Amino acid sequence: MAGCVSRVELSVSCRSLLDRDLGSRSDPLCVLLQDVGGGQWAELDRTERIKNCQNPEFCKKLIVDYYFEKVQKLKFGVYDIDNKSFDLNDDDYLGGIECTLGQVVSSSVFTRPLELKQGKPAGKGTITISAEEIKDARVVYLEIEARNLDKKDFLGKSDPFLEFYKQSDAGTWQLVYRSEVIKNNLNPCWRKFSVPLQTFCGGDFNKPIKVQCADHDSDGSHDLIGTFETTLTGLQEAGSPVEFECIHPEKKQKKKSYKNSGIIRIKSCKIERDYSFLDYVMGGCQINFTVGVDFTGSNGDPRSPDSLHYISPDGINEYLIAIWSVGSVVQDYDTDKLFPAFGFGAQVPPSWQVSHEFALNFNPSNPYCQGIQGIVDAYRQILPQIRLYGPTNFSPIINHVAGFAAHSAQQGTASQYFILLIITDGEITDLDQTRQAIVNASKLPMSIIIVGVGEADFRAMEFLDGDNGVLKSPTGEPAARDVVQFVPFRQFKNASREAVSQMVLAEVPKQLVAYYKWQGWPPVKPPEIKKM
Repeated sequence: MAGCVSRVELSVSCRSLLDRDLGSRSDPLCVLLQDVGGGQWAELDRTERIKNCQNPEFCKKLIVDYYFEKVQKLKFGVYDIDNKSFDLNDDDYLGGIECTLGQVVSSSVFTRPLELKQGKPAGKGTITISAEEIKDARVVYLEIEARNLDKKDFLGKSDPFLEFYKQSDAGTWQLVYRSEVIKNNLNPCWRKFSVPLQTFCGGDFNKPIKVQCADHDSDGSHDLIGTFETTLTGLQEAGSPVEFECIHPEKKQKKKSYKNSGIIRIKSCKIERDYSFLDYVMGGCQINFTVGVDFTGSNGDPRSPDSLHYISPDGINEYLIAIWSVGSVVQDYDTDKLFPAFGFGAQVPPSWQVSHEFALNFNPSNPYCQGIQGIVDAYRQILPQIRLYGPTNFSPIINHVAGFAAHSAQQGTASQYFILLIITDGEITDLDQTRQAIVNASKLPMSIIIVGVGEADFRAMEFLDGDNGVLKSPTGEPAARDVVQFVPFRQFKNASREAVSQMVLAEVPKQLVAYYKWQGWPPVKPPEIKKM
């Protein structure tokens, strides 16, 4: 198990970005990519998008696991976002930089000119990145409302939003949180939100915090309503809710009779602990790995060299590479190294009925294979004994693993998590049943990884991977969380196994943590809280 030394939080700001929008300024967002080998880059994180701004200070911090023993090549890309799609290929590129995480963490502030491509500067644009180690796993949860805010808009009421700033050691104010905008309301109640304690005040309860309330204008020229200063201790005053007067400094100077520009009320301020993936794994969570292999006719006859199941003279095919790549990483987290492996979509002996869930070792009462090598051996042995057929049904195998996950969840502890790897050539038949199965699985301790092999049209798979919006069941029930990661193998044809496994497993730690956080379950053996 690679030892993640620590987590690092990167704050990003830019100056003098190029203008790509006609009639208004660019709407920038910064994306962070990491080199995963073989010329492939995987997205690690992205900031929010800021409207109409050439000098953005991004509020969302980019989180990176810092491994001392790896050269972690990073790429920061700034894009002008003009649509709602998650994909950045259809957005204007405003410039980027490549560097290593080591370079960033070893400089207190890292500023570089943005480039459109190597050697071609992006106008006068620059990017500044500063890193901070996340040492504290506590999180501040706040609920805030306001009343009687000043009216700032000529035709309507104000559109208020909040910004929180912490004071840096140098005395400057650094943005730590920006709320959503509430339209046309002088008595707004903002959504409950959370900020890591380290981000919020560096873990110092008496560090000055400045809260600013402003009226949002779509052209980016927001008007200040008022501001106040406090500390986390002040926000937590006993006998909450706590109230603060929102003061506009210029109005206060001009008018003797000025009282305030509204009241900000802290309905609740709680501090809780957030656990990481490593907290759960080190705290005793077992990760159970199951494989499902697509043996439908569209793969082609395994004896023919153009079949996806054809095993080449050097003993491999795309199915085997996918099993090795994912399995070699996951097996480190499973103590017994016994992995159930299933096939679907083939006619199996002796009855030659089509089965959508048969054990690769032909032993339904004990479908476990010993280690990843055991899965590979079972796969090689079964190929000549079955007839590839159809249709391609995913739901039986998803429901099979969900049964185990549901049984484990009844214990009410973070002791077992399930990963199902489905390797397929993509022509899915039971889309509605699969959608329902995934929505059910989203409420269980499991993740589903789908690796698409071959050259098929994988649009159905991308639809199941909820990145472009929440997946819904046929009856309209939304998934409780995103549990599917789809990866087309053709992107990694010539990449290393490490590149495949990093891309395929990228989402699993977040998905595991999101599930246990949703349930409110701490690790079985929580980490000892070190005294700060």
